[in-house]
Amino acid sequence: MEWSRERIWETALAQSAVDIGCEPADFLRGEPVVTLARTALGARRDLARPLDCHLVSYGNNVVAAAGEAYREIVWDYLRRFPPEHCFDTPHIHVLNSALEAAGSRVCFMTSYFLPDLTALEPLPCPYPVRVLRQADFAALYTDDWSNALCAKRRELDVLGIGAYDGETLVGLAACSADCGTMRQIGIDVLPAYRRQGIAAALTSRLALAVLDQGLVPFYGAAWCNIRSVRNASRSGFRPAWAEVTAKPAAFVEELNRGRGR
Repeated sequence: MEWSRERIWETALAQSAVDIGCEPADFLRGEPVVTLARTALGARRDLARPLDCHLVSYGNNVVAAAGEAYREIVWDYLRRFPPEHCFDTPHIHVLNSALEAAGSRVCFMTSYFLPDLTALEPLPCPYPVRVLRQADFAALYTDDWSNALCAKRRELDVLGIGAYDGETLVGLAACSADCGTMRQIGIDVLPAYRRQGIAAALTSRLALAVLDQGLVPFYGAAWCNIRSVRNASRSGFRPAWAEVTAKPAAFVEELNRGRGR
């Protein structure tokens, strides 16, 4: 399949529209759009439902899906601040305070990247690589590979490329079938093998393999995860859109307990 920048972006816009319950053109408007959050056939399966509040921006505006209890809160917020600052502190505290009063909190803030066809190429890897299929992942659902694979949705992990030092897996890029037209890439490299170009080599090769299947690869990272953002850039990906997701307060508290030290 012949890919172009326009076709890749159209695919991403169409998927985001399904996820949030709007039209692709809504992301290109000059004013905010708010829809009623609902379960949609074909929506990304990594976006756990129901969505209290889910904001998406491709740069022009912010489009939001909100539960009935949060719609007015979201409308007020998006009308108050320009789109380029809606995901920023200190403004995000305004949204969080309003959501918290209704039982929810800002939880996830993620930047997403799409491949740049002028920069994407199979980068060299200092170790031999192997293509891995779903059956090869069974023993890999451990902390070492928790970014590349997802134990809670292991049935969606469909393709990977691993780097091996002898018979030891030292790096793994894998993609999940979160939706019908796109594949989300995750990457892990063992600490002792980092800073050798393994991550970019595996990510770039997997992205090309996904494109060869007629699907669009995408890559997500928290904006503050500098190491992951750098890997996206080195691998041939460029910033495309951003998302902010609110979850019930109890869910956020449980995450903080689990990640606290």
